[in-house]
Amino acid sequence: MSDSANVALVRRLYDSGMAPEVTKEVMAPDLVWDITPGFPNSGVYHGWDNVAKDFFGVMMPSYESFGAVAEEFYGADDDHVVVYGHYRAETKTGNKADVRFIHLWTVRDGKLARMRQAADSHLLQEALKG
Repeated sequence: MSDSANVALVRRLYDSGMAPEVTKEVMAPDLVWDITPGFPNSGVYHGWDNVAKDFFGVMMPSYESFGAVAEEFYGADDDHVVVYGHYRAETKTGNKADVRFIHLWTVRDGKLARMRQAADSHLLQEALKG
């Protein structure tokens, strides 16, 4: 069975490794990025520029590498896609973490309008203690 258009859109983002040209194309201008409390730099961010600067820009200097590995995609309904996967992280101090996540994406007019994250924040916080 082939992916729905929404699942294909979300899959494209993960498959690109969040490549700048893909994020620019698939993210809605009014994107809401909702990171679970307890996760590093948790909070709600508005717009991709804010996410890139104030979430990833603040978070990434702590890591040698950090990436989201999507394992399963589910079209929840006409407007939502659920992604189950894990973050693979290595801190600047050499600690490694493999952290499960669930992302709930809202798709509106062919763009990614909202991402809500749930993740095992404790594992990542422990790795950052260094």
